[in-house]
Amino acid sequence: MTTPSKTELQYTGKAKNVYGTTDPDLVWIEFTDGATAFNGVKRAQVRDKGEVNARLSAIIFERLDASGVPTHLASTPSPTVHICHRVQIIPVEVVVRNIAAGSLSKRLGIAEGTALDRPLVEFFYKSDALDDPLVNDDHALLFGWAQAWELAYLRHAALEVNDFLRAFWDEFDLTLVDFKLEFGRALAPDRRGQILLADEITPDGSRLWEKGTQRRFDKDVFRRDLGDLGDTYRELFRRVFGQRLHAG
Repeated sequence: MTTPSKTELQYTGKAKNVYGTTDPDLVWIEFTDGATAFNGVKRAQVRDKGEVNARLSAIIFERLDASGVPTHLASTPSPTVHICHRVQIIPVEVVVRNIAAGSLSKRLGIAEGTALDRPLVEFFYKSDALDDPLVNDDHALLFGWAQAWELAYLRHAALEVNDFLRAFWDEFDLTLVDFKLEFGRALAPDRRGQILLADEITPDGSRLWEKGTQRRFDKDVFRRDLGDLGDTYRELFRRVFGQRLHAG
């Protein structure tokens, strides 16, 4: 496809900037080196983070598209840019958990590292101001955030993504503990209403533990001061792509 030109800044996020393009059905998403934790209380710039996340998310989205889970990714004109189909984000974030960690352990007193008998799917209301509270189907239906069929699709697609990601990360000696997904409704006339996997799939929104050592390969390194996040992400890149991020 022909790459459209970037136009006005439409949204500044914690780790991405979203711009319009000369194609009204596409947006230009730039991944940045920004790192945040605790709802923006802790902040830093981490060299190469944007490129690692952009390239990891791209390869994952491309493979998911090929396997039958449609995503918003249209093309990747540079290492830190995604051209994506414009969507209306569904304000229900989906978290899939295979092992207890993070907020699940805190909420329910389950020891971190406890393997779950089956994947757990949770919904969270997408609101920075409210710190993304846990919600259920009734909340989403009552307040008009999503329709019943959409929630059913979100669960189904999230579990399919989980199956794919567990196998994907297993190739690199990593256990997928949990991850977050966002979905959106396509806005282009020829795809209007189709639900697309949106945003990103990166170690920023996942927990990845090295088999055997339990070493973290995700943003918990930054949250919990477990080491250098840039070094960790560059090592993750090397494992996945079989080469160093920067030659020489």
